[in-house]
Amino acid sequence: MNHFDTSNKHHFLFQTEQLEFHILGGLGAYSLDRLKVTIKVNRQEDEFNAIRHNLDLYNYSAVEKLTRRIAEYLSISTGVIRRSLQELIHLLENYRIEVLDRVEDEEAEEYLLEKKERRSAMDFLKAKHLLRNTNRYIGQSGVIGEETNRLLMYIIFTSRKMENPLHCVSFGSSGSGKTHLQSKVAELIPEEERLSLTSLSSNSFYYFKRNELKNKLVLIEDLDGADDVLYPLRELQSKKIISKSVVQKSLGGQGKTTNLVVEGPVSVAGCTTKESLYEDNSNRSFLLYIDESDEQDERIMEYQRKMSAGKVNYQDEMDAQVLLKNVQRLLQPMRVINPFAEYLSLPKSVFKRRRTNAHYLQFIEAVTFYHQHQRDKQYDTETGEEYIETTLDDIKMANDLIKGILLRKSDPLNGATRNYLERLKVYLGMKKEEMFTNSEVRKNLRIAESTLRRYHTLLVQEGYLKKQETLVGSSYSYVIVDMDEFGDLESGIDKALDVCLESLLIEEK
Repeated sequence: MNHFDTSNKHHFLFQTEQLEFHILGGLGAYSLDRLKVTIKVNRQEDEFNAIRHNLDLYNYSAVEKLTRRIAEYLSISTGVIRRSLQELIHLLENYRIEVLDRVEDEEAEEYLLEKKERRSAMDFLKAKHLLRNTNRYIGQSGVIGEETNRLLMYIIFTSRKMENPLHCVSFGSSGSGKTHLQSKVAELIPEEERLSLTSLSSNSFYYFKRNELKNKLVLIEDLDGADDVLYPLRELQSKKIISKSVVQKSLGGQGKTTNLVVEGPVSVAGCTTKESLYEDNSNRSFLLYIDESDEQDERIMEYQRKMSAGKVNYQDEMDAQVLLKNVQRLLQPMRVINPFAEYLSLPKSVFKRRRTNAHYLQFIEAVTFYHQHQRDKQYDTETGEEYIETTLDDIKMANDLIKGILLRKSDPLNGATRNYLERLKVYLGMKKEEMFTNSEVRKNLRIAESTLRRYHTLLVQEGYLKKQETLVGSSYSYVIVDMDEFGDLESGIDKALDVCLESLLIEEK
């Protein structure tokens, strides 16, 4: 009796009374219009005297040529070889269909929470101070420092289940921990609801299944190497759908146009070492700047020392990760209505106010969405649709988190230049001096000369620094024009947000 062995996915074996057929390298499961294989054929009693060939078993002419070649080489009748090949083709077809069915079943399978897991996650979602507790558990899961950025990122990732998800880009120099922060927070999202991509081609997004990315978190580790894919990614962010027409061969070899369609919505997160991004990309996302302060360095190094000393409790970290994943699984897609939206306004200092205003309102909705198990469910009288309403507490929590984002959106300087200028202010404040030189700053702040000159050129052009000749030689010194400009901008944003909230609180009373 003939035997077909597929236990090794890289080497199938089909045995008849006289012959052995080896399929080397396994079988591609997705191209059902062809059956390309690398085949080795030999007699049962002589393994080394064999014919090796790669061909498409659906190509009749190629199969017939192989049949005659095997018959001549192994001295076996063409009828025996032809029947054996037909049986092999039939077995391979059945195997491929089984594999496809199994893959679809695995993709459709969802994680089922046990009663204890569900109860713990629901108690967490219903407890007071949900955002504060969430931030504490994010820290317990192994995210060191970055208290505001990590909670912002977690809420942004949570918005993937909403109709209008939010997106974020993390900025930081090489080795600053931006990718680590993104990946650690992403570990708090269920595996079945996130997709991590390290390498992308210009057409890669078009070849996902139609609903494969729907309500998923898409993580791009390095945006610097993903320029080719940023256009379809922008379309997926804005329009929630992308499409592409390709030509595929139909029966008879004729070309046929096929539309590839991938639907969203998706939440997209990425990291970059660039000081700024192309405007169309940055405008769609929250811009998060990594904490590169000495204090954050010390926190991370302290954690590294504890790891080396074996004093990190990995079980506590794992328990926190599991709990926050289960919390995400209990959040259900739900419409959010903000009855206070008409009375909320952004400071005039914010750039691109139209898009930023949309992001601000969406972030408030995301905070409300995360508190869905603490909000009364209501129903539209006409459609019967279930929804929850934003509260003033939601607005206050959102304002506290988003102030830094709005501050960066209001700043004419890019993040790296602003960080340098604020470090410079601190340095000069400690020295109680106003004037400084390139060489002095380069030595004390340890900044490369080319980078420092780039910062100073931009700051002089924008009017933040004043350049003047020194009394000795032809060298130059610099003076900061306004030491309080960033603080004034920050207080202006705080005041504008607080005034809106206070007026709403008064009206509600």
